[in-house]
Amino acid sequence: MWLSSLIVSSLITFPAVLGISVSPKHARDTSCVNSASDRACWGDGFDISTNYYDKVPDTGVVREYWFNVENTTAAPDGVEMPAQLINGSFPGPTIIADWGDTVVVHVTNSLQNNGTGLHFHGIRQNFTNQMDGVPSITQCPIAPGDSYTYRWRAVEYGTGWYHSHFYVQAWDGVFGGIIINGPATANYDVDLGHVFLNDWYHQTADQLVLQAATGGPPTAPNGLINGTNVWGKKGSRFETTFKAGTRYRMRVLNAAADQHFRFMIDNHTLEVIANDFVAINPFNTTQLSIGMGQRYDVIVTAKQLSSGNFWLRAIPQSACSETDATGLVKGIIRYDNSSTADPTTSAYSYTDSCADEEPSNLIPYLQVNASETYNYDEKENVEVQVTDNAMLWLMNRTSFDTQWEYPTLMQVAEHNQTWLGKQVVIHLPKADEWVYFVIHSPFAQDHPMHLHGHDFWVLDSGYGNFDISMKNSLTLVDAPRRDVVMLPASGYVVIALKTVNPGAWLMHCHIAWHTSEGFAVQLLERESEIEINDSTLNSTCKNWKNYAVDDDVVQHDSGV
Repeated sequence: MWLSSLIVSSLITFPAVLGISVSPKHARDTSCVNSASDRACWGDGFDISTNYYDKVPDTGVVREYWFNVENTTAAPDGVEMPAQLINGSFPGPTIIADWGDTVVVHVTNSLQNNGTGLHFHGIRQNFTNQMDGVPSITQCPIAPGDSYTYRWRAVEYGTGWYHSHFYVQAWDGVFGGIIINGPATANYDVDLGHVFLNDWYHQTADQLVLQAATGGPPTAPNGLINGTNVWGKKGSRFETTFKAGTRYRMRVLNAAADQHFRFMIDNHTLEVIANDFVAINPFNTTQLSIGMGQRYDVIVTAKQLSSGNFWLRAIPQSACSETDATGLVKGIIRYDNSSTADPTTSAYSYTDSCADEEPSNLIPYLQVNASETYNYDEKENVEVQVTDNAMLWLMNRTSFDTQWEYPTLMQVAEHNQTWLGKQVVIHLPKADEWVYFVIHSPFAQDHPMHLHGHDFWVLDSGYGNFDISMKNSLTLVDAPRRDVVMLPASGYVVIALKTVNPGAWLMHCHIAWHTSEGFAVQLLERESEIEINDSTLNSTCKNWKNYAVDDDVVQHDSGV
């Protein structure tokens, strides 16, 4: 096993001995049928106890989508703004598939003067690294007038989303939901789909990122729930109607550029059944702390009422969010669809914090233990500094900077081993090896850290520094697994992964401005085994280079 300590301040590596044990919690009759009274079942020998890392239904079904990315305008809160949307909708169309299906997404770039590309956030892309959709890593940007087809297998189930990974385009509207239907750890009657939580600014994202680079993060005047809210007397709130006694599944997702939300529904309890793409043992709470890119699947049992209105709230946390919208981001749950009155209910009390949910609550249903034997070898540091009046984030003493026109996979295909320091490549050449990362930051702000291509095990986190004396405190059994974790302000987080998926995988802070400012590294995993379609790669890059030269395109950000 290998450990790397990334410090937005320190990268630590542990070489380690492998050892994965998988033990489902219960044996069940897998000839059952998935239904409102038995969501744990999936059928045909698959259920909630199935080890989905090794076994996936062979459905033979292809779910195909056609997306057109275009310049337009939108008024999510009643204030009309320039926007970049998919098929004219905000959020974009939802990708829906069953566990084991193949998903095909045809993307056409109809933008006037921007590249694009779609990353399928949380999708592990097992042996399909080229479909990860990250310009400068897995492909060149899709040039205006060009198209690109993504094809991947739904090897996990749960809630995800897709978004552009070109510049800060996602936060001008290029995003949408992913639902992979599968078993669940609790029963429910109705799936209400995504509940998107967004911050919202009355400037475009490319204007905002320039402000962030010179003057610090911009202040959000408003926020949205499922793409809508009010601003003064303009706009409208998100509303949905509950029926007494019905159990509703809601897929709550933080799609903000730079807001950490606390989610709650007044006078209702949330039964949490999944975090990111991992089913967990259910727990009850009145509120959830949700960082950028994180998802929680919750079940809400409707009260035994025939009428009544209740606020659904997404409260920006001022501990890590620059916002003027603390009490403004609200939707409405109604028990009478003829009602038009605003609720008069009160929020649950809460502590303003950007900390993750307690690890003891996020225990995966499918137990997969991290390796228990490792050595410790302290390595590089990652620091934060201000240079030339612009904020640059450094990981391993380097601000991430790759080029749109020469992505990592093209360099791999050409067998070019001249890796530059600014590409911040961490080489993971061995198969089936446990790798531990200690990510540390001396900066007094929480950061949502996202890894592509993997679930990872969250073994520990806290304030201050991690050192070897703390190794026995690592949680190796029943550790939370997810793809976004909150790195505490002036603190650390320890994560583990196993090298089972060849590819060039980005790890980055999911705050939009920070990614643009170089807060990222890339893991080059099992490089010799990465599968690359040279024809598609070269064609997309040729079209991009022709466009970039003709239009004198200048890359201003990190490339991701």
